[in-house]
Amino acid sequence: MAEPAKARLLDQVRDAVRVRHYSHRTEEQYVFWIRRYILFNRKRHPGELGAVEVEAFLSSLAVHQNVAAATQNQALAAVLFLYRHVLKQDLPWLDNIVKARKPRRLPLVLTREETRALLAQLSGVYWLVGTLLYGGGLRLMECLRLRVQDLDFDRGQIMVRYGKGGKDRVTVLPLVVVPPLQVHLESVRERHRIAIQGGFGGVGLRTPARVFAVAIT
Repeated sequence: MAEPAKARLLDQVRDAVRVRHYSHRTEEQYVFWIRRYILFNRKRHPGELGAVEVEAFLSSLAVHQNVAAATQNQALAAVLFLYRHVLKQDLPWLDNIVKARKPRRLPLVLTREETRALLAQLSGVYWLVGTLLYGGGLRLMECLRLRVQDLDFDRGQIMVRYGKGGKDRVTVLPLVVVPPLQVHLESVRERHRIAIQGGFGGVGLRTPARVFAVAIT
C-alpha cells in the first residue's frame, strides 16, 4: 500500500501555525516570509539550508532592501518558526546578521485641540476609524478586526478580543461616533443584502463579519 503524499511545506507551516492558535495575520506573514526565504535561495528546500543561508537572507533585507528593524525581526521569527516547529531543527546562534537600523523617533503627544484638528481632516470610514482609535484607545488592527457583536451601544462599550498578548478587554465606545457608526452599519447591511441577492456575499470561516468589512451577519 502506497504511503500518503506528504503535505507541501507551506501547508505544513499553515497547519503548525493553526495548531498553536496564532492569528490569521501571523499565518499570512509567516508564509510570506518563508516563501521569500525559499525564493532567495533559488527554491532549494530549507531542510538543505542552515544558519549561513538564514544570515544571508536576513542581511540582504537590511543591506539591499533597506527594511525596518521590525520587518527584519518578523522575517527572522518566521524562519525560526519554520525550522523549530516544521523541520524540527535547531539553528545555531545567528551572530553574523547585518541588523536593520531602528529609526529614531521623538515621542509625540497631541493636545486635544491638535487631535480635533487632525480628525477634522478625515471623513467617512476614515473618520470612524480615527475616532475609535482615539476615543476608545484601540490599536489599528484591533479596530479593523472589530466584529458587529463586539459593539454594545446600550452600555457604550467595545469588547476588544485577542488584543495585545492575546487578551480580551473592554473599552469605551465614544458617544460622538455612535450615530455615524450606526448609519455605517446599516449601509453595510444593505450592501450585503444586495450582494446576497446577486449570488455573492458571505464570509469565510476564518474571517468573521467585521464592522469595516462588507459582509455582515
